[in-house]
Amino acid sequence: MMQQQVGRPVIDKTELKGLYDFTLRFSPENLTSPLGALAPPPPPPPPGGAPPAPGTAPASEPLPSIFTALQEIGLRLEPTKGPVEVLVIDSVQKPTEN
Repeated sequence: MMQQQVGRPVIDKTELKGLYDFTLRFSPENLTSPLGALAPPPPPPPPGGAPPAPGTAPASEPLPSIFTALQEIGLRLEPTKGPVEVLVIDSVQKPTEN
C-alpha cells in the first residue's frame, strides 16, 4: 500500500516481527502517485473527544505529509538505490485462430 502512495518501491528494513494496528493519517498532496490525489479524506475523529493517536492530527489542523506522519510513529522512508524486480516483454502478438 505504501508503494502506491509514494510512487516507488518500498522495502521493509525494520526487522520488526508481528502485527501492528495503527491509523496513519496524512495529506495526499505532493505525492508522486496518481492515486494520491484520489485518496479519500480521513474519517472524522471518534465521538467523545478522545485525544488523537500518534501520526494523526485534529480536524482543525492540516494533515502532515506521509513522511512526517511516519516519523511521528517512529518510522521513516529513506531513499536508497537497490535491486528491484523488472518484467521485460520482448514481443507481443495477437493469437491466431485455431
